[in-house]
Amino acid sequence: MGILFENVTDLDLHETLLCGQCFRWKEQPDGGFRGVVRGRAVGVRTQGGRLILDGAQESDRGMWFDYFDLGLDYGAVKRQLSAIHPTLAEAARFAPGIRILRQEPFEALITFIISQNNHIKRIEGIVDRLCEHFGEPICGGEASPSREQFAFPTAGRLAALSPDDLMPIRAGFRHRYLIDAAQKIADGTVDLESLRTLPYDEARGELMKITGVGVKVADCVLLYGLHRLDGFPLDVWMKRAMAVLFDGLSPSVFGQYAGIAQQYIFHYSRMHPELFDN
Repeated sequence: MGILFENVTDLDLHETLLCGQCFRWKEQPDGGFRGVVRGRAVGVRTQGGRLILDGAQESDRGMWFDYFDLGLDYGAVKRQLSAIHPTLAEAARFAPGIRILRQEPFEALITFIISQNNHIKRIEGIVDRLCEHFGEPICGGEASPSREQFAFPTAGRLAALSPDDLMPIRAGFRHRYLIDAAQKIADGTVDLESLRTLPYDEARGELMKITGVGVKVADCVLLYGLHRLDGFPLDVWMKRAMAVLFDGLSPSVFGQYAGIAQQYIFHYSRMHPELFDN
């Protein structure tokens, strides 16, 4: 059982799944990855121009096509972005296989609340514990033959909890933010799906109704959870990168694919700390 996509270009799983946009994929000794997406536990690997999903059902082909954003010509996007600035062209050449995943919006919201003032390994540990304690079990399957995995908990499940109930996940001050987020999604105070089409600033404002969600987290949710590719999350690191590498240019210069530009810049900057020694 599995799914095969042929003639896949501009996709490097290591660059895409370990760049900090998602937190449920685990690299395997053979270079592939195992993870859980929308309650499906699968293994994923590439071979030449083929993308192989072990344990995936053929009925989910469309979901996986969308998840890896295979309908967008990233080669054309890179050419468009590279024409804007030579440093962006260099960054795109450095990590040409990064794609922006189409993640489940509620999962993106919760994981990026968790990400605040955190490093990737700790975020992954908190997310794993959250799923193990409050997600539905996914038993067996080719992607996880020897152990049980867990779906991401629903908004309704988390909304019924108190911050104290989250103590086992060890997320500290974020516990009350997570419960507030789940409650506002579950009761309709914030309608995530509607944010796909709202004007960008309005969509950001809706997310900021949630306790603990500021501009940066809202921008991450819009980009990684709602595929608003014009989003450009700015943390301290990215602000420095923009100031040093792009002479104070506004992210708006990158246009409709600013979010893809952000990933190229973030990865390039993180891999070249010597650029910021002065």
